[in-house]
Amino acid sequence: MIESIQYVLYVGLIITCIFSVFFSIKSRRSVDGKARGLSQAKMNISMGFMLLILAFIQMFIFSGSSIRVVIGALFMVLGAFNIFAGIRNHGLWTRYNPESNQS
Repeated sequence: MIESIQYVLYVGLIITCIFSVFFSIKSRRSVDGKARGLSQAKMNISMGFMLLILAFIQMFIFSGSSIRVVIGALFMVLGAFNIFAGIRNHGLWTRYNPESNQS
């Protein structure tokens, strides 16, 4: 049972890491501002899930020392904040219309 949870967490970690790198490269190569913002928002969401998975690995797979639990909780808070910021920015960039801002 524990081994299957480990495999799922590690596969999830690898997938979210790949998505984070993919969206990071996509946002850096993008010329359009809206596409860059959307890619950065998706990168934030991917990094948030990656940090949450790291927190779960840190807190549930290894033996529980107080330092490990504190670091896992820190990763969890950072991951939740990244997910929240990414979702918020994704919503802002999808509603952004550059033609309406010109005078």
